[in-house]
Amino acid sequence: MGSPWKPFLILSVISGLSEFARAVAARPMSYAAVLRMRQDSPSSVLNSRSRPRQQHSGGLVTPDWPVFSSHPLSALSLLGSQEDLSSEESEEFGPVFIQEPDDVIFPLDSDEKKVMMHCEARGNPLPTYSWYINGTEVDSKTDFRYSFIDGDLIITNASEITDYGKYQCLVENSYGIILSREALLQFAYLGAFSTRTRGGVSVREGQGVVLMCTPPPHSPEIIYSWVFNEFPSFVAEDSRRFISQVTGNLYISKVQPSDVGSYICLVKNAVTSTRVLSPPTPLTLKTDGVMGEYEPKIEVHFPTSVLAAKGVTVRLECFALGNPVPTITWRKINGIFPKKARLRKSQAVLEIPNIQLEDSGTYECKAENTRGGTAFKGHLLVYTLPQWIRMINDTQMDSGEKLQWECKAIGRPRPTYHWIRNGLPLTSQGRVEIANGELTINKVQQTDSGMYQCVAENKYGAIFSNAELKILASPPVFVPNPIRVIATLGKDVSLECKPKASPKPRITWKRGDRRIQPNKRIMVLRNNTLKIVNSSRADEGNYVCRAENQLGSAEMTAILWVKEAMRVVLSPSRVEVTVGESVVLSCKATHDTSLDVAFQWFFNQNPIDFQQDGSHFEYIQTVRAKQTSTVDLMIRSILLKHAGKYGCRAQTSADTVFAEAELLVRGPPGPPGVVIVEEITDTTATLSWTRGLDNHSPISTYNLQARSPFSLGWQTVKTDPDPVTGDMESSMAVELSPWVEYEFRVVASNAIGTGDPSTPSRKVRTKEAVPAVAPSNVSGGNGRRHELVISWEPVSEEFQNGEGFGYIVAFRANGTRGWKEKMVTSADATMYKYRDETFPPLTPFEVKVGVYNNKGDGPFSKVVIIHSAEGEPREAPSDVKAYSISSSEIKVTWKPPNPGPGKPRGYEVSYWKEADQEESGEKRRTVKNETSMVLTGLEGNSVYLITVKGFNSIGQGPASAAVTAKTRKSPPAQPPSNLMWIQEGNNISLSWDPVKAKDNESDVIGYMVLLKQEGRGHIQVTRTINPSTMLSLPEGGTYSIEVHALSEGGEGAFSSQVRVVTSSGVRAKSSQCSVHRPTRCLTWTVLILVLLVPSASW
Repeated sequence: MGSPWKPFLILSVISGLSEFARAVAARPMSYAAVLRMRQDSPSSVLNSRSRPRQQHSGGLVTPDWPVFSSHPLSALSLLGSQEDLSSEESEEFGPVFIQEPDDVIFPLDSDEKKVMMHCEARGNPLPTYSWYINGTEVDSKTDFRYSFIDGDLIITNASEITDYGKYQCLVENSYGIILSREALLQFAYLGAFSTRTRGGVSVREGQGVVLMCTPPPHSPEIIYSWVFNEFPSFVAEDSRRFISQVTGNLYISKVQPSDVGSYICLVKNAVTSTRVLSPPTPLTLKTDGVMGEYEPKIEVHFPTSVLAAKGVTVRLECFALGNPVPTITWRKINGIFPKKARLRKSQAVLEIPNIQLEDSGTYECKAENTRGGTAFKGHLLVYTLPQWIRMINDTQMDSGEKLQWECKAIGRPRPTYHWIRNGLPLTSQGRVEIANGELTINKVQQTDSGMYQCVAENKYGAIFSNAELKILASPPVFVPNPIRVIATLGKDVSLECKPKASPKPRITWKRGDRRIQPNKRIMVLRNNTLKIVNSSRADEGNYVCRAENQLGSAEMTAILWVKEAMRVVLSPSRVEVTVGESVVLSCKATHDTSLDVAFQWFFNQNPIDFQQDGSHFEYIQTVRAKQTSTVDLMIRSILLKHAGKYGCRAQTSADTVFAEAELLVRGPPGPPGVVIVEEITDTTATLSWTRGLDNHSPISTYNLQARSPFSLGWQTVKTDPDPVTGDMESSMAVELSPWVEYEFRVVASNAIGTGDPSTPSRKVRTKEAVPAVAPSNVSGGNGRRHELVISWEPVSEEFQNGEGFGYIVAFRANGTRGWKEKMVTSADATMYKYRDETFPPLTPFEVKVGVYNNKGDGPFSKVVIIHSAEGEPREAPSDVKAYSISSSEIKVTWKPPNPGPGKPRGYEVSYWKEADQEESGEKRRTVKNETSMVLTGLEGNSVYLITVKGFNSIGQGPASAAVTAKTRKSPPAQPPSNLMWIQEGNNISLSWDPVKAKDNESDVIGYMVLLKQEGRGHIQVTRTINPSTMLSLPEGGTYSIEVHALSEGGEGAFSSQVRVVTSSGVRAKSSQCSVHRPTRCLTWTVLILVLLVPSASW
């Protein structure tokens, strides 16, 4: 089953081809011209038969066809001409290059062993190709190494000796010959170094040295590097060592002992990436002394004259030997040093990317050290290849006319020109005149037809501009024929007569059998068009245009019909609406009943796109009456941007009529004009603005808004006067903050709503003023002994009102008269500390904090009472006691110090082993003001020293006297063993071997038995001093039993787990043996299996 979308695709393609055919019919154009279309180049030959020729790429340039085809003189062709495309495809033309050969670098070691030079052209008839190497034609018949594939040249087993050179492609058909640009074929290879052993180089320490590379034969350029001692240890370039990419040599400005070794030059072909290594060059130090200091000597530098093509990257080298190591600097003597230039390799290489003509000039490199300096200068010259600024185009001419062609190019050096016709040089002789890039041929003849090439060249390259000259010779031909023209009654009509003919034919007009005699109403124009003024019904009929030249004659018939003029009414012609409303415009056309009418809607002279603007515009087609047709335009949800002129264009094959209506949209005002700050004070700003659009509703008020770094976006400001009415264009913003940077804008309102704001004004800062806001939340307390700490919330920068902002801290002891004032100069300060050894702790003070800036003193805060610091605890805790509660725990208790200043907010306990220093001990603090602590994680059977001290936010108090406590011995490591049990119903009798503590372990004081039923979280704990106990199982199920010893040092290790399954009426015995009694363990295990599985089959 076929795809459902294929029919639609086929219809779309057919429709597209139909539209293209109609477009081509409306704009006659040859197929060859379509193939060659591109942007017109300037030409001295400016006529309709001159067309541009594109050399490297082709493409169809589609003109912007109008939505309606219209006749310039109100007369339209009913049966438009449509040229036969198949005949156009057969139109013949000369060769045109699609691809010209490019320069090729072919690696000699390539596996392909074939070189391909590309050349491709189009033409009708199909062109043929031939190739030339260094001016000599390539003959594939006599040399089997050459072959052709279409226009491409294939060279098999190419060699540099026979095949190196410049290649040119010649393309030919019956209309002429063209030559391609010259392409250079080079070969890439890299030979091997000579295997002869290189002599060693011996120098003194501190002396400079040059190690020669002497590269093998190669093509093209190669890249140099040096290996030190063995591969891949490469020589690193720095201010002392440099590898020239011009000479390949290694330069060491000052030899050091670390430089002694073997050096190998490595070269790499940039095309093939092949690498070869030279034989090693040993470098040794002489033993007859150290080289003293000497001034620099430039060993490698760029040439005195450097040529570079525009757009490439230029690298200039400069390196010197010297002791101390010289420093390299660069400058441009005659001009500005290029900003894009970069210094590489410790400034030994000047790199200028994308070089331009302005980079030309004299450059100097200078080498300096403490012993002196030396310099080298060279001139950099930038050249450019020729570039076209005017090219020649394909031209068709009648014989006897004058041909004038001009081509023009720019380049440095300035290009010269020569001309080629059909592959051969063209010189001035007879009718041919050549002056630089201008070619003139007087009274062209058929023999002048052919392919012409203008060549612009300088010593760095050549460019070609190609064109075809056709000398026309044909009898008159009319296409289409006949034509039908509809004119509007009372309007002028023009009947064109444009036959294809060369040379130009003689034209005559007839109506019926009678030749038309021109008069005031009927006349023949200079372009042979027949014009009828103020046409009437009597002018209807057949008109015949006859064209004749020496090669023949032809006639064309034009059938003229005259119809009544169409009338169009667009209503309403003027309408006012409010934003958000909708409106319908109706376009009614009265026309001849025999004609169809087409409508199109416009907005401000531009066609309305109903697909793109469908949310606001809708095209409504109404039913056509006998002599009238009507369409409506609905505009819904109207916006301000929809205000303007709406046009309706009605068009028939006879005439076109356009009508317009105006739509006015009432809406909120537009943004006011530029806001200017006229005057600024510390708290006010006088603003002015220009009136914006009122959008057909008078502006009632303006709203002034301001924005500062301290506001949340734009805020409305108070104004004087208030309100700001719509007839005003200036006002004053008041109650601003001093010394704050503001932006202002203005918003207009009318009865419809509030419009968009104006663009913001420039930023302005209000003037300074005395601070008006005092600090808030003045408080204090804490601090060290004899300190008065005063704190406050800083005043925001918004309210500092000027530069030099700070605080005035004033305080006095409660009950005294004089205030002490202290200046705090930091605007960000939040605290001030005052220290006086004379006042006791917790002395009350009256405190206030004020502000000041460069303009003066501001207000003080309200007076608050702040007490001086009570200080850190002054006494140590008393009655400190410590005792062991296990092998790893000691409990410490104490009593707080006597009440008074410096009350502790917590306690810190320090402890350390008797054999250690106090500094190596540990410290722990209470969570709150607790008077006891359990120290955990201690070592068993060890003596610890313990102290306690109080602390608060100010600091720590003195420590108590150290007390000692010894941890108990560790619990027994041996678990209870040989667990034995007897079950009777729900009761279990359990016994085990007693645990005996070792000398370093705590004595056993009892046992703990844990009973847990599987599947439940509850654990039953039984304590006993004997190695046996009786357990009661509350219900049936599976239970696990564990036993461990108890001692003063804590709980010992657990025994292995015993699992018991209860079963009513069963008497069972079991035991768990230690690993030392395997036989007994096995016996009891068998007994357990027999008792617990009584129904098993044995």
